[in-house]
Amino acid sequence: MNKYYLIIALVFMAISCSKTKKPEAISLFNGENLDGWIIYGTEKWYVENGELVCESGPDKAYGYLGTEQFYDNFILDLEFKQESNGNSGVFFRSTVDGTKVKGWQVEVAPPAYHSGGIYESYGRGWLIKPESSLDSIVKMGEWNSMKIKVYDDKVTTWINDMEMISLKDSIIAKGKGGIALQIHDGGGIKVKWKNLLLQKFD
Repeated sequence: MNKYYLIIALVFMAISCSKTKKPEAISLFNGENLDGWIIYGTEKWYVENGELVCESGPDKAYGYLGTEQFYDNFILDLEFKQESNGNSGVFFRSTVDGTKVKGWQVEVAPPAYHSGGIYESYGRGWLIKPESSLDSIVKMGEWNSMKIKVYDDKVTTWINDMEMISLKDSIIAKGKGGIALQIHDGGGIKVKWKNLLLQKFD
């Protein structure tokens, strides 16, 4: 009987530990160079003072910086600062061919332009926009925090600790790809990024 109860206790301990186990933490940006990333397009991506900078180039075209690795279920924390136009974004479960990206973007844009909303590139367009009451959450010229949680068919985003959207979508559930930062076309864009920390779920 004692052996039986010991086995039961060990099983419950294992279940409890598996429920409380934190996701694996990965730093996507080392603060020194672009190791682990791929540049798509002719726009500028560089490291300055330990920060990742994206800036429009002479072509004033779309540009992307994508991870070499694919990530399915994760929590991504990062900080961004928009120094000019700032129309950018964070793609997830996405693939890039040239400067054509297929997947889903969490919008990063000036105030009142739907930051934190989800846009499906080369697909259905806007899937969800934040409530208009959240238009002023992004502070131009200042560091803003963003959190993106992607798990199976559900995506939730936060900016400066405020929940922006929560979306369940069966098509997103089937998506496969990496994370990519965007420079929008049109020129005049400069955005800085830092502290890109990803917690990957098993």
